[in-house]
Amino acid sequence: MVDVAAAAGVSRQTLYNEFGSKEGLAQALVRREIDGYLAGVERTLSGTRRTGADAGGRLLALVAWTLRAARGNPLVRAALTGCWSEQLPAPARHVPARGGGAPGARRTERERPVESPAELVDKVRDGVLRALAEQLPGAPAERRRVCEAVTRLTLSYVVAPAAGGEDVERMVRGLLTVSAPSRTAAGR
Repeated sequence: MVDVAAAAGVSRQTLYNEFGSKEGLAQALVRREIDGYLAGVERTLSGTRRTGADAGGRLLALVAWTLRAARGNPLVRAALTGCWSEQLPAPARHVPARGGGAPGARRTERERPVESPAELVDKVRDGVLRALAEQLPGAPAERRRVCEAVTRLTLSYVVAPAAGGEDVERMVRGLLTVSAPSRTAAGR
C-alpha cells in the first residue's frame, strides 16, 4: 500500500480512506479491468456496425478482440475463466462499504460486485444479441443460442489457446450457417 500510495502521489491514509483495505484496492482494480473489457465489447460491436460488416464479421471481430484482451491482460483472462492463482487471488464477490455501511445503503461504484465468469458470459452474450439482433437469422431463441455458443466458444480459446485463428473463424461462420433458415424448409 505504501508503494501504491507513493506511485499515486497520495498518502497511505488517503488510499485506505478510499479503498478501505488492500482487498478493497484489489477489488477496484479488478472491477476497472472488467468494466474496460465490457466497454471494449461494446466498442468492437459498434465499430464493426459502422464498417457495414455482416453478423459473421462482427462476431469474428469480437472473438479476435476478446482473445487479444485475455492474452494481454491477466486480470481479464482470470475474470473470464475464473482461473485465479496465488499471485492473482480471486476478488471477493463484493467489498462492504467503508465502516461496514448501513444495511440497505447504496453501494458506490467501487463496491459493485465483481461478476463471476458465468455472469460475464451472460453480459457479453446479451450485448452481442442486442447489437446483432437485426443481422442474425432465425427466431429469438435461435439467435440467443448462437450468441451463447459463440461466446462460450471464444472462452474455450481463452482457456486453451490454439495456433492460428482459422479454426475460430470456421466455427463461428458454421454456427451462423447452421442457424440460418434452410431455403428448402422455407419453400415448403
